[in-house]
Order: sequence, then C-alpha cells, then structure tokens
Amino acid sequence: MHPTAAEIEKELAELRRVGAYKSAPLLDGPMGPTVRLADRTEVVNLCSNNYLGLANHHEVVEAAKAAMDKFGYGTASVRFICGSYEIHHQLESLIADWLGMEAATTYVSCWNANEALVPTLLGEGDVVISDELNHASIIDACRLCGRKVSRLIYKHSDMADLVARLDEAADAGRKLVFTDGVFSMEGDLANLPEISALASKHNALVAVDDSHAHGVLGPTGRGTPEHFGVSVDIVTGTLGKALGGAAGGFVAADRPIIDLLVQRSRPQIFSNSLPPAVAGGAIAAIELLRSSGELVEQLRKNVAFLRNGLAELGWEALDSPSAIVPIIVGDTTKAIRMADQMLDCGVLITGFGHPVVPEGTARLRAQVSAAHNKEHLDNALQAFASLR
Repeated sequence: MHPTAAEIEKELAELRRVGAYKSAPLLDGPMGPTVRLADRTEVVNLCSNNYLGLANHHEVVEAAKAAMDKFGYGTASVRFICGSYEIHHQLESLIADWLGMEAATTYVSCWNANEALVPTLLGEGDVVISDELNHASIIDACRLCGRKVSRLIYKHSDMADLVARLDEAADAGRKLVFTDGVFSMEGDLANLPEISALASKHNALVAVDDSHAHGVLGPTGRGTPEHFGVSVDIVTGTLGKALGGAAGGFVAADRPIIDLLVQRSRPQIFSNSLPPAVAGGAIAAIELLRSSGELVEQLRKNVAFLRNGLAELGWEALDSPSAIVPIIVGDTTKAIRMADQMLDCGVLITGFGHPVVPEGTARLRAQVSAAHNKEHLDNALQAFASLR
C-alpha cells in the first residue's frame, strides 16, 4: 500500500472507531415510499427526496423508455459539438414556462448548474453574497470565482446582516444574492420577500436554488417564490428530487442570462447533455405535477401527520412548511446509532452529523413523500416511539 493510502486508511479507521463512518444502504428495487434492501428486507423509506413519489411512477418510467427508444442512450459528446436533441429543448421550454421565466437551460446536475451560474455571471469587480447555510454546491460555486469576485457571507436568514453585506458591496459591479429556497439540513425557508426587497433597493440580482422546494411549496408546487408570492431573477433546481428523481439540473432566468450560460458556462461547454431518458422522464414528471394539485396536497397532509405524531411522542422537530423534518439529537455518533436502530425497526432514515452539520447539532432527517400512506407513517411513528 502506498504511504499516502496508508495515512488515509488511518483516517477512515478513526471514523469507524468513533461511529461516524457512513455506509450507504444497498437497494434491490426501485425508489418508493418503501424500498427493498439487498437482503430482501422491505423498509419504510424516510430518507429520499422523492417528494411527489414520481421516481417509479409508471408514466415517468414509460416516458423515459420512449425517449431512449427514440434518441438512444446519449449524445456521446457536448452540446455545442454534437448538437442538442429536440427533447432537450422541449424540456427547457417546459421548465421556463412552468416557472414563468423567459428561458432555461439544463445541466447534468443542479451542482453543475450552480457552478455554472456564479463564475459565468460574475467577473472582475463583481460580488456574490451568500447565506452561511447554503448548500455545498453554492459554496463551491462561489469559490470557483477565485479572487476576481468578492465573496460575502451573511448570517443565516439574518436580514440585518444581509443589509450590512449589501452596503459593503455598494461600489461593486454586478451584485448577486444567492440563497437556498429550502435549506436542506434545517428544512426552513429563505426570507424571499425581504431578500427581494433589499436586493432591489441595492440593485442586486437574486438567485434561488429551489431544489428542495419544487413540487413541495407554493399552491401549485412551483417553489418558494410562489409560496411567498414574489418574483426572483434566477432560479436553479434539480430534476433529481421531486421532478422525477433521476438526475439533472437547470437554470431559469431572463433570456440574456441563459444565452450567456449556454455560450460560456464551463459545465455546459465541457459536459455531455442530459441523457434522453432523463429528459423524457423529467418532462412527464413536470406535466404530472402541472396537471394535478393532488400530489402537492397529499404531500402536505403527510407532512402534517408525521409532524403531529412526532410531537405527540415528545420528539421536537425543527418547524418548517417544507417536507424536511429534522430531529436534533446533538451527537454525531448518537445520530448514526439511532438511524441504525430505526432500520432494525423497519424504517430507513439518515443520521447527519459533522461535517455535514455543525458539531453538536447532529440530527435524524425525515423526508416525507406524497406516496407514503397512513400505514407507512404509522410504522415510522412506532419506530420513533421505540427509540423514546
């Protein structure tokens, strides 16, 4: 073994010793309200972003198959070299129309979409202002700008601190305030009304990563801007959560911003386009969401049922209208141990600890789906009861 590999093995051994080593479950079937593990055990699934239950919906799966039958497995190159399939433009037009934006463009993930947006939109003398609890993809996107772009961070959802950062950036060129719509570890929402008002006053753009809000928030599931009744300049999102559950990300904005991304963003210029099957499945998922409000309504009922049940059992979950239900337990080792105990009770849930969340705030994060029925949620509550 190379000496470097031996050093790394010591680090991994320490993670195992303190109980912080993460092991992914091995699945033997499709993603749904329950999943079958490799040992054939069927468990209630409380750890998926499959908020609308569309990851194995027959219309989504059939649309993905039809797209692959028509267009094949992939382009085997990047879009500006080999071109785009009709289905890519169809998806991008659908996303823009759905979100009320002029245009949209897609990437292989929302991570790529965020990393495309910030360094492409901003240059020498510009500034990006980011919430301290933003997703890692936004943090890395800001870092990619290097020293040419000023990077300012405001305290989580602290509007007074945001004002201070905007004042600090008064002499900058382009100003971009970038925030999660729903913060994935807390489940809370960005204060978009106040952020939008402050950004407008300071001539700044607002970008929102609504990956955990699409299909979840707003009367028709269009995310945090719809939830609050405000408009923002740029929305990024994923096709890998509520909108099909496979992969892919996008940016939606005014057409000149999208055209600039298509021309200059490195994650699009140097990466393959979405596989046709992913595009086809995502189109079907968005159309299912648009055609019926029942999925969003059922999701909200399920979230309320689980939250009320947890409260009755004495568990304190962080409050939020989102489908993320975090239960703070404190210690990382404890959170991982509790997740293992839940699995023994037939419930798959993830324990999150440092460095994903700050030391001392480790948690179990339950994620609810519209596909859960009362029996699934009752079984989950029984498992939580056994932990008490």
